Amino acid sequence: MKNHSENMRVESDLIGSMEVPADVLYGVQTLRGVENFPISRFHLNNYPLFINALAVTKLGAAVANRQLGLLTEEQFEAISAACREIMSGMHHDQFPVDMIQGGAGTTTNMNANEVIANRALQLMGHNPGEYAYCSPNDHVNCSQSTNDAYPTAIHLGLYATHLKFMGHFRELIASFEKKAAEFSGILKMGRTQLEDAVPMTLGQTFGAFASILRDEIRNVEFAAEEFLTVNMGATAIGTGICSEPGYSEKCIAALREITGWDIKAAEDMVAATSDTSSMVGYSQALRRISVKMNKICNDLRLLASGPRCGLHEFDLPARQPGSSIMPGKVNPVIPEVMNQVSYKVIGNDLCVAMSAEAAQMELNAMEPVMAQCCFESAELMMNGFDTLRINCIDGIKANADNCIGYVHDSIGVVTALNPVIGYKNSTKIAKEALETGRSVYELVLEHGILTKEELDKILSPENMIRPVKLDIKPRK
Repeated sequence: MKNHSENMRVESDLIGSMEVPADVLYGVQTLRGVENFPISRFHLNNYPLFINALAVTKLGAAVANRQLGLLTEEQFEAISAACREIMSGMHHDQFPVDMIQGGAGTTTNMNANEVIANRALQLMGHNPGEYAYCSPNDHVNCSQSTNDAYPTAIHLGLYATHLKFMGHFRELIASFEKKAAEFSGILKMGRTQLEDAVPMTLGQTFGAFASILRDEIRNVEFAAEEFLTVNMGATAIGTGICSEPGYSEKCIAALREITGWDIKAAEDMVAATSDTSSMVGYSQALRRISVKMNKICNDLRLLASGPRCGLHEFDLPARQPGSSIMPGKVNPVIPEVMNQVSYKVIGNDLCVAMSAEAAQMELNAMEPVMAQCCFESAELMMNGFDTLRINCIDGIKANADNCIGYVHDSIGVVTALNPVIGYKNSTKIAKEALETGRSVYELVLEHGILTKEELDKILSPENMIRPVKLDIKPRK
């Protein structure tokens, strides 16, 4: 290898020679990937946790290879230092390849190999491209194949992303719980099939939002745990060819020490090399959360609808003018964008499922798009959670008068009175309310069935949120 000009260097691979900018850390195979896959705007350097995971994977391999005498001490120290620089956030701009690519991830794997090798060469006092001293294939990729290093890095990157995801998810749940406590004394009507049902509190509405999300924590945590099982040491198809005895065990042990996570080797490396079910499971867990987020955001938009001709049980924070033609209109833009995030995640999950089904023989060549979908879904949801929490949930204000007004005006409230005033009285009041348009509350008082104090006691929030026995007798 020799310089072609001041600003370029020439590198060669199986296909032939190419000019590579002299000052970049990536090499010929990365450049081929950039040229071959101008597919999307989802580039590797947009996913820092994945890049870090690639460096972790290569560092674990280097530790094992040094212990087996496959790297010199100088090579190991330089490769190790290069990996740790990348793990600290350096050189991420040197990962320009598209996340969506053919080749089952070979372009991504070689991008990492070349960047690490060329940075190691600099640390050793050589120029990028002088691969006789530290080679992307012979040294950085020693004892590996794309087919074990790439999925291992995906697993570790997605697990790191999951840990970040859970912080955002728990903050959103806590926001709903705070509103549940704040609104615990506000009585409102519950609704089933969009029709009046029975009274409840506004706090119970928000508490239910928190609960249905909290119930997903165990499911998504369980799905993420599968990422800690990796096929490192499988090499090409799971047989471990081109690695030495003991390499897999030493590499897994190094990965555990580097990350502090309970990483373990797959029991059947051949099976694990073609099986992408961990991404399927995690994507499905995100889809479940998205389905629930859709329900919550739909409810927020319905219950805040109005302000004059809707339900208007609470006000969402006004974030922007809602129309270019209708003065004064403000739309529920934050729940709307969370709905759209959820639809995107659900769509990504379909892509993951179809790609997993496309596995053939000893490898699934569709892993790149599966990884991109999983990383993107988690990132979209984290951004959506924060936007919904900060720009909407935390600022919601209850319209207590509207809420109690619906209770007093609703025929459904008679169900809550039925245990006290009896079915006959309840039927009579409900029928008259339907015929006259007057409220149950008003008619019960007018007919002298209960006093106002008794009626208010029955309809008090504390008596609406749990089974109670009230010692109140109707007068008629």
